[in-house]
Amino acid sequence: MFQKLSGLHRGQKGITGLETAIILIAFVVVAAVFAYTVLSAGLFATEKSQQAVYSGIEETQSTLEMRGSVVAYKGDSNISSSVGKLEICVSNAVKDGEPTDLTPPYALAGGALVESAYDNPTQIAFTDSGVTVPDCSWTLSWVGKHTDDYLLENDEKAVITVWFHSYDGTNWSDGTVANGFLGSNYVDTNHKFNLEVKPPSGAVLNVERTTPAYLDTVMDLH
Repeated sequence: MFQKLSGLHRGQKGITGLETAIILIAFVVVAAVFAYTVLSAGLFATEKSQQAVYSGIEETQSTLEMRGSVVAYKGDSNISSSVGKLEICVSNAVKDGEPTDLTPPYALAGGALVESAYDNPTQIAFTDSGVTVPDCSWTLSWVGKHTDDYLLENDEKAVITVWFHSYDGTNWSDGTVANGFLGSNYVDTNHKFNLEVKPPSGAVLNVERTTPAYLDTVMDLH
């Protein structure tokens, strides 16, 4: 009987402690790699979300807003009694926001438009039913207190003058000289147009207006 029972266990092998340890270590290594992968993916997603939030905050803090009305000035007979220039007063929309670089592409010298020696990071685009101009001619002046630079900072107000046509200090021109941008195109009566002020960062400021049925020398385009 004992011989028969002992024969039942012949040829069977057991798992040694070393093999058990190897299997356990393999499970631990696989779990560690999986945990590291999950943790890395989570950190990467968190970092991207943080970058998106910071980018959104930066865009908001650099946004411009318009202060007051849009004022248009009629030219003379040389430009067929159309609008010669237009003024927009702007400031930072968010208190303690980032300064906006408003270095203009043109300046006034003796009342005449001259090209600036500096690059302008802020562009102004003009669009109407007949023409699109991606980079208009404009100059800059200030209202109230401001620092001695072209950065629009907190509590500062800047007046952007968009020059539809050229001006030599006395007479308007239809674009035979370098400055001005509309040339033979005119903003006359009942004329709908759109201006886009595009700062280096932040949202675009859209200004859409329609001229009245009769052009005065100075007009408030509500």
